[in-house]
Amino acid sequence: MSFRITLQPGGQHFDARADQTVLEAALAAGFIVPYGCRDGACGACKARIERGTIDQGSISEGALTPAEIASGQALLCQARACSDLEVTVRSITRAGAIAVKKLPCRVQSIERAASDVIVMHLKLPASDKFAFRAGQYIDFVLDEGRRRSFSIANAPAVDGHIEVHVRRIDGGRFTGRIFEQMKPREILRFEGPLGSFALSDDDSRPTILLAGGTGFAPIKSIVEDCIASGRRREFALYWGARTPDGLYMDELARRWASELPGFNYVPVVSDARAEDGWTGRTGLVHHALMADYSDLSAFEVYACGAPAMIDAARTDLVRRCALSSEAFFADAFTFAGN
Repeated sequence: MSFRITLQPGGQHFDARADQTVLEAALAAGFIVPYGCRDGACGACKARIERGTIDQGSISEGALTPAEIASGQALLCQARACSDLEVTVRSITRAGAIAVKKLPCRVQSIERAASDVIVMHLKLPASDKFAFRAGQYIDFVLDEGRRRSFSIANAPAVDGHIEVHVRRIDGGRFTGRIFEQMKPREILRFEGPLGSFALSDDDSRPTILLAGGTGFAPIKSIVEDCIASGRRREFALYWGARTPDGLYMDELARRWASELPGFNYVPVVSDARAEDGWTGRTGLVHHALMADYSDLSAFEVYACGAPAMIDAARTDLVRRCALSSEAFFADAFTFAGN
């Protein structure tokens, strides 16, 4: 059984099977609507169901509150149609300008950036161009159809190359393999680019970049893309980690702050020990942001990190700092252990 889905504004339509999420059906039909994690955690695919009924699926309350559900909102990465639907989304584009591809890649280098972070550089086939937008991610396609998602950390201007930042996950089969077994020249397969996490075109609004741990990766891509393209924007980067070691590219971020006009960098450590000698900001990274900005009504915030961080930041910044919920863009990193 399938149902007709109509997107507003614009009236575009496509069919969705009962076993597909609305997002899956939209992407299969060539329509790109905002989305990120595809796990019901980041809230990027939030939309309003104007007509029809759905199965909401599995969602994080931080990404979609009970009040929002009562008002007719849903997360398209989880919602399945139970009837024909009319859905209002923030934006709609047609696929085609940037194609999603499945490609092989060769591991070029593996660099230990921190005790639990590896920076992996991948070489792409010279015969097949790979285009993406800064902020997007790829899925490594593993055996038995398993997938692992990683943000692209370099700017699109770097042709034929992908950089990913890998944090070791306790019990994680794939991250364990990267840390313990993977060698240069090994071949991997991936699909991408995926996700709609990207900088808006409104350069007039000051922008907060909020990263937790390896959530720095898509932020790095965005900043380096702005540098490469000459795009001017006022940025404040708040990067949080449990220990100073977790700020694994701190020197790079400090260089941006010293060289780029209008760029401010605030590193924050939540669990510093006496032996770390840390003298900077401490606590939760979004609390440091709130201490510096009591009114975010004129700002955009781009947040990347674990779902708990995304949920807390979204709730607190909207409720306590007057940030518009429409100006909070998120990429939540969900982790699989097998």
